[in-house]
Amino acid sequence: MPLPEAVNPVTATEPENDPLHDEFGAYVAAHGAPEIVEVLLPDTHGVLRGKWIPGGAGAKIWGDGVAIPLSIFGLDIWGREVEETGVHIETGDRDGICRPVPGTLKPVPWSPRPAAQVMLSMYEPNALSGEIPWELDPRHRLAMQLERLAARGLYPCVAFELEFYLLKPAPGPGGVPEPVFPASGNGPARQNMYSMSDLDAYAGLLHDIREAARIQGLPADTVISEAAPGQYEVNLYHRTDALAAADDAILLRRLIDGVARKHGVRASFMPKPFLDFAGSGMHVHVSLTDRDGHNAFGAGEAGDRLLRHGAAGLLATMADTALLYVPSYNGFRRLVPGSYAPTSVSWGYDNRAVAVRVPNGPAKARRLEHRIAGADAHPHLVLAAILAGMLEGIEKELEPPPPLTGNAYEQEAPRLSYDMGEAIAAFARSDFVARAFGAEYQRVFAIMKQAELAAFERRINPLEYETYL
Repeated sequence: MPLPEAVNPVTATEPENDPLHDEFGAYVAAHGAPEIVEVLLPDTHGVLRGKWIPGGAGAKIWGDGVAIPLSIFGLDIWGREVEETGVHIETGDRDGICRPVPGTLKPVPWSPRPAAQVMLSMYEPNALSGEIPWELDPRHRLAMQLERLAARGLYPCVAFELEFYLLKPAPGPGGVPEPVFPASGNGPARQNMYSMSDLDAYAGLLHDIREAARIQGLPADTVISEAAPGQYEVNLYHRTDALAAADDAILLRRLIDGVARKHGVRASFMPKPFLDFAGSGMHVHVSLTDRDGHNAFGAGEAGDRLLRHGAAGLLATMADTALLYVPSYNGFRRLVPGSYAPTSVSWGYDNRAVAVRVPNGPAKARRLEHRIAGADAHPHLVLAAILAGMLEGIEKELEPPPPLTGNAYEQEAPRLSYDMGEAIAAFARSDFVARAFGAEYQRVFAIMKQAELAAFERRINPLEYETYL
């Protein structure tokens, strides 16, 4: 659904033929010199790693790049080395060269001191070409799918929707945080979908999120009070630059977290923080445009056929790629019936109980909404898996089963796995994943997630102590 591109105030005044390193000079001219530049490298899990670099040395980032070990993409969710990946000391723990992602140099309005931030992408030094994309960097895995689509004359138009909870700080180490309860006077904690009073209760924080997004040039759209106390959703406008759309989602999560901390609360993108309340998802809307920028899904019968092929590919590859959409132990708790999170390999028209939804709207806005991913998933990997799945269906001209209508939770359809171990096994043995992401990425990602699962399985659940002691 192509919409006007959001204008980035940092780069909008730059001449198109300026060298990339002039981006920092343009920033200084527009915003003044920062005291520090926060360089941000999203790791395999979407966790931001990086450094603070003095603002006086900022221009070197665009010249020499930033040296960070290649093995940063072999860390687990807690930031520990997973030795079984074989990408750590066994290789000498070599440095990669991280380059700034164009358009991501932005002010940090929640910082107590003048600061800028820029996202990085990793490259591997190479004797022949100087440097090549590091194969374990998720951003490059997404770029590979975009190249495949472009070869067919197709270009994604993408928007992300992010759900999150506002939480009171946890009461000490190991304490369980509580959701903030908007003071509406309407009884106990409850579902209060689309409540204006819940927006009003935290209007100061939510307006600061919108203002920070404006300052950073992030294309934030609607803010919604969601299905649980203290749960909200921020939507991003559609972008015809799919890499930028995924970058926006990464940066929006950081922005929401930073603004929330400044207000004395925490923002959590944990998929299922409370068993009694709805989980938090990351929905992705995708259409495909042709070389002239027209929505290929809206092109009459041919567009309908293309959309069906894309939906069929998503269904056919869903079990193999579930680990990319639901990459955490907690994320599988979100996939429960009646929760508006999908539980089956299904699709349908204007149906929020299915995994792949075709929203209502005019032909020029025809798109697929992918509803499986948890709010903690890596946007680049999620989008790469979606596009690879759609390509599988388009290239093989797959046809989907009949679309589901009504309550999909009560209808016959293949079930999504509720078990992280099953998802890891399906991912690790998948020929499709090996073709779409490369065998090395498949191997390393599966090893890291298996180690993560083992860490959770080694912990004793508090209910066990309550029951048996």
